Amino acid sequence: MKKIILPLLALMPLLWSCQNGTNNNQGSVASKDVKPLTVKDWGTFDNKKVFQYVLENGKGSVVTLSNYGATITGWTFPDKAGNESQILIGFDSLADYLKHPPYFGATIGRFGNRIAKGKFSLEGKEYSLATNDGPNHLHGGNAGFDKVVWDAIIPDSSKSAIDFHYVSKDGEEGYPGNLDVTVHYVLTDDNELKITYDATTDKPTIINMTNHAYFNLSGNLENTILDEKFQINADQYTPVSNLIPTGKLAPVKGTAFDFTTPHTIGERIAQTDSCYDHNFVLNTGGDISKVAATLSDDKTGRVLSAYTTQPGIQFYTSCYLDGSLIAHNGQKAVKFAAATLETQHFPDSPNQPSFPSVELKPGEKYHQETVYKIALEK
Repeated sequence: MKKIILPLLALMPLLWSCQNGTNNNQGSVASKDVKPLTVKDWGTFDNKKVFQYVLENGKGSVVTLSNYGATITGWTFPDKAGNESQILIGFDSLADYLKHPPYFGATIGRFGNRIAKGKFSLEGKEYSLATNDGPNHLHGGNAGFDKVVWDAIIPDSSKSAIDFHYVSKDGEEGYPGNLDVTVHYVLTDDNELKITYDATTDKPTIINMTNHAYFNLSGNLENTILDEKFQINADQYTPVSNLIPTGKLAPVKGTAFDFTTPHTIGERIAQTDSCYDHNFVLNTGGDISKVAATLSDDKTGRVLSAYTTQPGIQFYTSCYLDGSLIAHNGQKAVKFAAATLETQHFPDSPNQPSFPSVELKPGEKYHQETVYKIALEK
């Protein structure tokens, strides 16, 4: 089927509307008339139309996304008792995303995580970026990929899939090169949300893209994730000083970072300055068929598994949320309300020669894949 490119000026008549009780953020598990993709007008930003896209597979998952920030705005899935609820933090309106900066569900770029002092050198030239996180550069700067309106493309209107396309101009946020980026989302019948990142450049540049989804498998933000269990296929992590890696790869064995077997998140968090916000070095070697990490909630029976081609995962336990943000269904996003599994290259990689390279040159193609799979424990 011919691809449909959505103009940002108006909704086209050929698009479905979310009418007659069809899917919204609350989801519909057993609908007799499951539409794999619906679209609704969500507002305007920067004189561009913003839409919300609803992907439904009829197998329990309803995923909502927006072309603002190429963002996952929600994901509902039933628990073992059949109760549907959100498993990630998001807002119910575009206005809330415009007001608040916690990156809920957003596509992050050009460079996810931190770059020390906002500086890096490439082919003998030093580049200066915004220092928007104390003395450091974070998540692409003041107006990273999470704060722009992307073009939306429907690859096949009969499938639960959507592409977002954006061209980051040479010099944007201080980065060199015109970077042409596409993020492809697919919701499968196996309750997998597949995310594919592709990019090309016309000048040497750096790139490290990720998604910043905040997961709470209990479906209720009054329940923190401290009792949820976490396991990651990583024997090493990157220790930090002031949130910047020291350059060393440290063994997790015998530390509070050893999640090679499942542990509740809160079991040893006090040994880490009461916060996990660290990059783990995956053992998977880029093999997306191998489980990189799992998050599970015993009460609901929900289990989230992550797979990726990336070399690392930033495990973050929302230590800086304080209850001031109101998320889906009027719930407060409190401290420890969620956990992120940000698949990525390592923080500050441009300044760490021993880390895997994040350079992208003209003629090369950046390609990374991540899969989040939700299921009920057997």
